[in-house]
Amino acid sequence: MESLIRGTIAGAVAGHQGRITYRAPLVGFTTASDPGFAELREAVGPGHLLPQDMLTGAQTVVAFFVPFDSGLVSLQREDPEVNRAWAEAYVETNLLIESVCGALGDALAGKGVRAAWQLPTHNFDRKTLLSVWSHKHVAYLCGLGSFGRHQMLITAAGCAGRLGSLVIDAALPEATGVFRSAEAPPGSKDAGEMSAAATAGAGVEFCLARRGGRCDTCIRRCPSGALTEQGLDKQRCLRQLIQVNKQFPDLSNCLVCGKCATGPCALSVPRPE
Repeated sequence: MESLIRGTIAGAVAGHQGRITYRAPLVGFTTASDPGFAELREAVGPGHLLPQDMLTGAQTVVAFFVPFDSGLVSLQREDPEVNRAWAEAYVETNLLIESVCGALGDALAGKGVRAAWQLPTHNFDRKTLLSVWSHKHVAYLCGLGSFGRHQMLITAAGCAGRLGSLVIDAALPEATGVFRSAEAPPGSKDAGEMSAAATAGAGVEFCLARRGGRCDTCIRRCPSGALTEQGLDKQRCLRQLIQVNKQFPDLSNCLVCGKCATGPCALSVPRPE
């Protein structure tokens, strides 16, 4: 079953026909009974779904990361504004993630396994900015990485890319998250600042600054000043995303910036100098 899931996701990404190219996707698993889901709901509020809310009989949660290639990261890094190719990648990759979930759902159905998933984006409340299903936190529970100061998930392939996830009603012996951040992102208690207390384990930090290194690149590159040493002002960040969306009226739902995702952790786990 694991090989089917990994192979289907990899095949769907490799076979993508579009303007954007990607590196090989990462895939992680955890059990639907992982206590981290209850902790996440407690942090966000009753509106955040549990795997069992997504799918009756849920047993396993699958998360995957589709990493952008280095050329796209360079364009975004060097452009003083949000690069158009980066904005296009946001829209195109969201569609790709929907396609990946559909392909995997069909492949699993052929084995008698049911699957359910949420859209890759725009599944949050505009007033509270809280998601009903946070893909980055689900990916964290599935062992794909740890949170950076920018509150994005840093994986072994970096943070420049997009995340998707599914809930299935089949049990996998492999379904245990590997990486658990030893420290929650700074700020108030909500979806972006989930404590790792209930899901601790061997804490692994991919963020250079959180490992004691010297790095504030994501803070310096934030064009709106929403990201500071104290945390992330989500409303201010959203205003920046809305402004970018206005710059690309021909792109649908282009609420994207991502300047903070072009630092040393963009393409890999950063190493101290």
